Amino acid sequence: MNRPLARGRWLALLPVVAALAFTDSASAHAIISPSTVLARTSQVFTLAVPTEKEGATTVQIELTPPAGFGIDSFAAAPGWTRKTDQSGEGEEVEIRKVTWSGGTVPTGEAALLQFVGDVGAAKDYVFKVRQTYSDGTVVDWTGATGSDTPAPKIEAKTSLGGGGSSTLATIAFVIATLALVAAAIALLLKAGEGRELA
Repeated sequence: MNRPLARGRWLALLPVVAALAFTDSASAHAIISPSTVLARTSQVFTLAVPTEKEGATTVQIELTPPAGFGIDSFAAAPGWTRKTDQSGEGEEVEIRKVTWSGGTVPTGEAALLQFVGDVGAAKDYVFKVRQTYSDGTVVDWTGATGSDTPAPKIEAKTSLGGGGSSTLATIAFVIATLALVAAAIALLLKAGEGRELA
């Protein structure tokens, strides 16, 4: 008599588990934040690259910015040595690629590297990131959205009024997850009351 109730409880928890698993897997990619910015402005950006490989550390990261996106300067990154591939001089310098090396980011942690970027026109900017591990393994974060190694990207808009679609989507996802958790708790409490009555 209690079996259907028990089965119902676990079925109610499945969406919660799936949502949490999605959140965990979605965050285990190389990303640049903020992901939505105002076009034709300067902004501090953070590149986060996770160390996913067991028994190895991240020792080198290369970032290639897209056309129309300029890197103006960098924040200090203790433990890392920075080298740039650039052209021009003074205010006309164009950074084609930046390489951070010498770090030792262990499994389960992420390298966080910051820079000031100059955003051009309103559009999507897709970056190329190459990650090198201590055992020589290389991961190219250059794939399409939805792939195992998606390229980090940002969206530049002419206006950020009313909240970006990504912000609204995040809020909706959090509310839906909280609702699922509340429903699961209610089911568990109801099942407990049923047992006491029995």
